[in-house]
Amino acid sequence: MPLGIKQTVPFLTVADTDASLRFYLDGLGFSIVHEWRPRGRIEWCMIRRDEGFLMMQEPAPDYTGTLPEPRGQGVVVIFLCEDALVLYHEARERNIPVSEPFVGNNLWVVSFTDPDGYRIDFESETDVPEETTYTEWLASRNSTL
Repeated sequence: MPLGIKQTVPFLTVADTDASLRFYLDGLGFSIVHEWRPRGRIEWCMIRRDEGFLMMQEPAPDYTGTLPEPRGQGVVVIFLCEDALVLYHEARERNIPVSEPFVGNNLWVVSFTDPDGYRIDFESETDVPEETTYTEWLASRNSTL
């Protein structure tokens, strides 16, 4: 029987919500949808850009468990979008560190690493040949003009 799942929202444990929010809001253009301020500052929130969502939260001050370090090791969050290269250009304009886009699995891949080490990828379909870098693609376009 179908569950009626409507959406998947990755939940990230972060060391410093303020630093993470600067990265996602100021750097990647997300906005806050919901927030929780139990001690006068945001400790949990849901953010979005277009139809892509993330949740993040710091561990409670009295948390005594262990968390993996670096936190984001082995975690990749992928946002499928219409044109990932738009975000690459936005990041460059804002001086946000971003990897050079490349084509993988018929998708442009624009990759960021957030303050906790989570890899955040934005990907969009393309017919550009596999493993082509953005620089190579631009050069090939300019040589045909």
